[in-house]
Amino acid sequence: MDEETRLSRKTVLKAALAAGVAAPVALIGGPALARTNAAGGTAPELTPSCHDGDEPTIEQTEGPYFKPNSPERTNLVTPGTQGTRLTVTGYVFGRACLPVDRALLDFWQADVNGAYDNTGYTFRGHQYTNAQGAFTLSTIVPGLYPGRTRHIHVKVQAPGRPILTTQLYFPGEPRNNTDTIFDARLLMTVRDNGSAKEAAFDFVLDVPQTPTSAPPTSTTGAPTSTPPGDTSWAVGTAYPAGARVTYGGRAYVCLQAHTAQPGWEPPAVPALWRAA
Repeated sequence: MDEETRLSRKTVLKAALAAGVAAPVALIGGPALARTNAAGGTAPELTPSCHDGDEPTIEQTEGPYFKPNSPERTNLVTPGTQGTRLTVTGYVFGRACLPVDRALLDFWQADVNGAYDNTGYTFRGHQYTNAQGAFTLSTIVPGLYPGRTRHIHVKVQAPGRPILTTQLYFPGEPRNNTDTIFDARLLMTVRDNGSAKEAAFDFVLDVPQTPTSAPPTSTTGAPTSTPPGDTSWAVGTAYPAGARVTYGGRAYVCLQAHTAQPGWEPPAVPALWRAA
């Protein structure tokens, strides 16, 4: 694995711990976060850490409710939607633990009552990872139906590669022990955020990679230009959600309030910054 790419993820986590602040949910270590296991150099218990020779995320049955041609969207919640709000974030990696740009993720799930929409596309949608391999899904915690524990279906496909069909699960669910399809390797890392929940999971696809295929790393020098109305990104600055900055000559918008730390440069942390 490319040393510079590995250290960039590790730097973000270490910076959060040193500063005594919480890391973004997409960067929090947990059993389903392959990037954290790889950075720490420890053997994971669930989803494998992604390095050369490791096994990819396991496949699971598609089930009877998949529908092709879902709309492209990252938010499955509409006005009046019932249920506990859930945000799922994560990354898609290849076998060398390098992010996969433009990987397709197609999600579908039951509503709060455990029912699937088989006539329309409620709680169905597809999206693509960004250049850092990151994705975000806004949805609800799915309801239960007979014979199954809570789960979210997903198909993941790197450009030009085979499709991975699998399911994501919630920790601490009583039915995890009785569901014959459930597999602990597919547990998400989940935490409460007020009345909502935040979850994270990283996919490891069977995509051959070499260190030379790594995307450009974040710029470490000072920004080359500052468009009017924007402020250059700076360590130690408290940024509210919606703040605009420039870094490396490019404009970014803050996605969640935080205090900037070394290693949290906008291109390196898509959970905190979106290119404007």
